[in-house]
Amino acid sequence: MELSTVEKGRLVKGALVLMILASVYFAARVVAEVKGFRFIGGGAATPSTISFSGDGEIFAAPDIAMVSVTLREEGKDVKTAQDKATAKEKAVLDFLAEQKIEKKDIKTESYNSYPKYDYGTSCYGMYCPDRTPKIIGYEVSEYISVKVRDLEKAGTLVQGIGALGVAEFSGPNFSIENEDSLKAEARKMAIDQAKAKAESLAADLGVRLVRIVSFSEDGNYPGPYYTKGMMALDSAESVAPAPELPTGENKIISNVTITYEIR
Repeated sequence: MELSTVEKGRLVKGALVLMILASVYFAARVVAEVKGFRFIGGGAATPSTISFSGDGEIFAAPDIAMVSVTLREEGKDVKTAQDKATAKEKAVLDFLAEQKIEKKDIKTESYNSYPKYDYGTSCYGMYCPDRTPKIIGYEVSEYISVKVRDLEKAGTLVQGIGALGVAEFSGPNFSIENEDSLKAEARKMAIDQAKAKAESLAADLGVRLVRIVSFSEDGNYPGPYYTKGMMALDSAESVAPAPELPTGENKIISNVTITYEIR
C-alpha cells in the first residue's frame, strides 16, 4: 500500500523530531561529563591509602665539647675598656694554647663596645625631674667559642678559665661532630619498622600494598644526658679543683611516616 504525500510528510517530520530530541539528550550528557572534569584530577577515582609510622633511635658517645667564654671589662673610656679586655683575651688564648687547643677551634663569635649611662635617681614617686642620661664609662665584651676535641681536658679547661678571673662562661656542652651517618642509621631503622607494620597489617586486612604515595620524617637530635651547665665565678679564689664531667651519651632520633596506596 503506497503512502500518500501527506502521510510521507508526517513520517519525515516525526523522524526529524526524534533526531532533534536524541541530539539534545546526548549534548546534555556531554556537557555534564565536561563539567565533571572542570578541575585537574576531577572525575578520577581517589585511591584508598593507609599510613604507618616508625621510630629509630641511635645512642652514641659524644666526641667534641663546646665551651663558651664571655670577656667583659669596663673603663672610663673605650680605650681603657678595650685594653683590659685585650689583656684578658690574651691570657685566655695563651692558656688554650698550653692545653693544645688548635686555633681553628677557637672563634670570636661577637665583639661589642658600648657606653654605660647613669639615668639619675632623683625621682619622687612617678616624677623624675632630671631624666637626661649621662655617660659614666664604657663596657667592652667579647664572646668566644672553643671546640674541645680531647674530652678528658674539659674539666681542666673549666677550672683553668675560671682561675684567669673570667666570670662568665658556659659549657662544656657535649655533642657529636659528624652526625650524618648516625642520622641515616636511625632513619633506616624507622623506615624498616614502618614497612614491617605495613606488611603485617596488609596481610591481616587482606589488602595489597600498591605503592608509596608520601613520606615524611621528623628528626629530633637532643644534646647529651650529662652536661655542665652555666657557670659563674667571681674571682680566682673561688675556683674549685678541676671537676669530673660525665659525657653520657647522645641520642639520635628519627620519626617517619609512610603512606601507601592499597587495593
